[in-house]
Amino acid sequence: MGVTAATASPDRVFERVWERRVRPVPYALLAILAAFTVAVKISAPGSMIIDLALCALAAAWMLWMYTLHPAWQQRPWLMAVFLAGLLVITAVLVLRDPWFGVFTPACYLYAFSVLPWPWEVVGVAAVAAIAGTAQASGEPKTTLAGVFAYLAVIVVNAIPMCGLAWLGRRHDRHNDQREQALREVSEANRRLEAALAENAGLQQQLMAQAREAGVLDERQRMAREIHDTLAQGLTGIVTQLQAAEQASEDPTGWRRHLAAATALARESLSEARRSVHELRPEPLETARLSEAVSGVAERWSARQGVPVQVATTGTVRPMPPEAEVALLRAAQEALANVAKHAGATRVGVTLSYLEHEVALDVRDDGTGFDPDGRDGLDGVNGLGGDAGAGRRAGGGPGSGFGLVAMRQRIEALSGTVQVESEPGAGTAISARIPDECPAAPDAARVPAGVRG
Repeated sequence: MGVTAATASPDRVFERVWERRVRPVPYALLAILAAFTVAVKISAPGSMIIDLALCALAAAWMLWMYTLHPAWQQRPWLMAVFLAGLLVITAVLVLRDPWFGVFTPACYLYAFSVLPWPWEVVGVAAVAAIAGTAQASGEPKTTLAGVFAYLAVIVVNAIPMCGLAWLGRRHDRHNDQREQALREVSEANRRLEAALAENAGLQQQLMAQAREAGVLDERQRMAREIHDTLAQGLTGIVTQLQAAEQASEDPTGWRRHLAAATALARESLSEARRSVHELRPEPLETARLSEAVSGVAERWSARQGVPVQVATTGTVRPMPPEAEVALLRAAQEALANVAKHAGATRVGVTLSYLEHEVALDVRDDGTGFDPDGRDGLDGVNGLGGDAGAGRRAGGGPGSGFGLVAMRQRIEALSGTVQVESEPGAGTAISARIPDECPAAPDAARVPAGVRG
């Protein structure tokens, strides 16, 4: 109602009924009325022929304007012409014979289905006037009471039918809103599906990148841990075995070097196992950082025969586990470099708890080196120079990785590493880490070689 049949929603009950059952009704009513007219006016053939001609005209009009041309139903102005012509024919029939008022229900159906709002109300009111004329045909129109009775019949017909048209309009608006909401929901679902598909693709990319980053992180971690445990341990074992070989004629010295090599092998094996399982270094499991650094320095001094002075300044406080591990590994690496390259006679290790950071300083009185002689390594913060000196001192291939790993560990925790040295005046390495440092996973994602 209120829209053409072609543009109306297919789920509206009235239109489905109209399409399947009601459309033949106007033709059936005309056939019945024509038969009734023949029966009533058989004795007046002239009037009967006029009525039958008008019935045929109404049927032809409906057939041509509506039934045979369904595409015309999409043109409101053409449908208005169609309904107006049908109402004129019906009005003539009703004025000639009141029983043709029986045809007005068909006119109501057309008015409801072919006229848009608000012209639908006009069409319905016109049909109501024709129906009221047929129903009040017995009332005299020459008296005031007869006129009022006639108008009252028309009003009684018009009010409920116009009210029905209004209800139909509300129903149509509700259907339109529901269909709009369904279209919007469908569009939202389509966009959601597209977004989910895009997110799935992005998630796969992120997972692939995460896997690659995890592999790279693990490689870097294992490289650092192998250097800090196996490489340094094996170097120490080789040194002790060489010393034992040279002391073959001294049983006491030979046994001392062999015992040191055995202890170092066991210690390295234990640290290697802990590295594989990503456990903290053993010294940090049972002692605080200051005590762990002192223990590492004492064991190094016993093996190398070089005195080490260890000092702790400031108020000792707990640090994040990642920071303690990084500082302990820095101490081990610095002492290993002293043993391999410096030829020092004294070493000093200081752990300083400052106001907002913790600093580790390792100093020796060894041969030193020229910080500007970097041998092609990156010399930022002096690390390249120290690594280059290690090569010149016979550290062998890859001897610079230890300082690169130290730098990665410290700087990944927002810390700094500085190296000061001068030929013949020894070397000093200083590593500093702030109290508030990032977590270990962020530190582990520094690609190998990017920083060193």
